Amino acid sequence: MFPPHTPVGRIGEKALLRRIRSRIKGARGVLVGIGDDAAAVETGAVSLITTDSLVEGIHFRRGFGPDALIGRKALSVNLSDIDAMGGAARYATVSLCLPSEALLAFVDGLYDGLLERARETGVQIVGGNLSRTPDAIVVDVALLGQADTLVRRSGARPGQVALVTGSLGAAGMGVRLMEEGVGRDGARVEDERERRCIAAQLDPAPPVGFGLAAARAGLAHAAIDVSDGLSGDLLNVCQESGVAAWLDAGALPIDDAVKSLAQERGGDALDLALHGGEDYQLLLAAPPEAVPGLRDLAARSKVALTAIGGFQEGEPALRLRTGAGDAALVPRSHEHFGSG
Repeated sequence: MFPPHTPVGRIGEKALLRRIRSRIKGARGVLVGIGDDAAAVETGAVSLITTDSLVEGIHFRRGFGPDALIGRKALSVNLSDIDAMGGAARYATVSLCLPSEALLAFVDGLYDGLLERARETGVQIVGGNLSRTPDAIVVDVALLGQADTLVRRSGARPGQVALVTGSLGAAGMGVRLMEEGVGRDGARVEDERERRCIAAQLDPAPPVGFGLAAARAGLAHAAIDVSDGLSGDLLNVCQESGVAAWLDAGALPIDDAVKSLAQERGGDALDLALHGGEDYQLLLAAPPEAVPGLRDLAARSKVALTAIGGFQEGEPALRLRTGAGDAALVPRSHEHFGSG
């Protein structure tokens, strides 16, 4: 057994794979797990497949929290995609790209978080890949789910209501705090508001299961997870559905910690709610008569749900309603290779 401070380059790929494999047990539906050329699993009639990569320096920074949170986030961002389609996540593969000097302690911590999040959500890790990288760590998760009723981005219609789960802006504020060095190198964060926002960034908590329940009840006609920013993700729904949309600025469920910190530090809470990204909440489109049922479902699921606007006829575009009137809203969202 190698001690945790051993660099992965010293033990080699096969020993590292054996170490990871020893932590992952078989489960119902897994015919072949880690150790063969491919995993073999049982799935339903409709399978959902998604993948997301976390790249060091872009999606995460080490030193702002336990390594386990990186593993939790790597799975959570994929869980959010499956739920937005009205599905249940079942199997995951994890591809891990590491520099040779990365320590076993990091890999162990990462898998602590991955396996913890998997247990919480009924997901079985069934395989993956190990590779060397010259510098930055990359954690790539592919997630397989199944669905009875699909909910797509293309189902919004004029007259329907736009709703969002949870609160908005905390993850975006968390990024700003981390860029200022708050919580770096394990430093204790005394301010509860700051802790809340940094936690929203490091360990997102999508309302897993709510999208599935809304789909099975036939209440949601379109959905998308709010990952790149509310404004950009809402425009995606408009473009796929061929409709326009409006938002009520006063109705947006901006996180209380964000409003307080923005007022104190001179930031713009509304801007973070609209464009901050990485909230990993669900944005839904539903006919007005389905809204009471969605509210009941949300209450039973202990999920906050807020009506924030609606859809109307027109070319895909957004408008924002404020106390000063109604104006065009230019979306801004995360875009890897250019402006949003």
